[in-house]
Amino acid sequence: MSDAMASTPTSPEPVSVIETIDAFHRGGFHVVQPKGRGHRSGMDAMLLAALVDDDRPVKVADLGAGAGAAGLAVASRLVKTEVVLFERSAEMAGYARRSLDLAENAHMAGRVSVVEADVTLKAKARNDAGLVDESFHHVILNPPFNDPGDRRTPDALKAEAHAMTEDLFESWLRTAGAIMMPGGQLSLIARPESIAEIIDACGRRFGGIEITAIHPRAGENAVRILVTAIKGSRARLSLRAPLIMHEEGSHRFSPFVDDLNNGRAAYSRR
Repeated sequence: MSDAMASTPTSPEPVSVIETIDAFHRGGFHVVQPKGRGHRSGMDAMLLAALVDDDRPVKVADLGAGAGAAGLAVASRLVKTEVVLFERSAEMAGYARRSLDLAENAHMAGRVSVVEADVTLKAKARNDAGLVDESFHHVILNPPFNDPGDRRTPDALKAEAHAMTEDLFESWLRTAGAIMMPGGQLSLIARPESIAEIIDACGRRFGGIEITAIHPRAGENAVRILVTAIKGSRARLSLRAPLIMHEEGSHRFSPFVDDLNNGRAAYSRR
């Protein structure tokens, strides 16, 4: 999928650049990210952020936030939200903190914080790490999506961000369910092949599951799925109309997808 950012190197020497400052939402906010290593956020993060549609003064947890693009996108679009970026990697959490220090993000820096924590922690250890029970209205996540058997990258930071572990969805959704208030919304983006694991992990924690398949173009296979669910709901699963990224015969995004990508619209639940 195409990146949803414009990059500015932090060094005038391209060969020595190790990070960039990337503009999202057409300059609405910026993110400091590693270049050539680690996970670089793009359109997946923007679509994930678009799943949060809430004008109330709510608290949002971004699990496995990386450099914080998705959580920052929520805070940038929804001016009443408070967002906590949870990230296990000290290096990536450092990038998120540096992003908050950017002058371009001053308009939301007071509403966003970074917590270094392993989102797979349980019970008391989870609460002690800052993942406090029933304290968030929304939880968003873009978990690692590569099978461990896929071609391995020599970049340890990227491997940690991209490689799935056994029972990943179960452990991440267990935490999401624990820290979310009753009636709160879970939002995630994943690959289509994970759909069964996601539904299974929702179990009795979440209901009212809505799934949208994302297709590059009409007639092409889905490359991602958007999933939302409500804590404690007993409503049935719903498969929504597919989201088509590009116009026929073009690399141009459809008008609605472009609005989602640039923070001008939300992808609301039905």
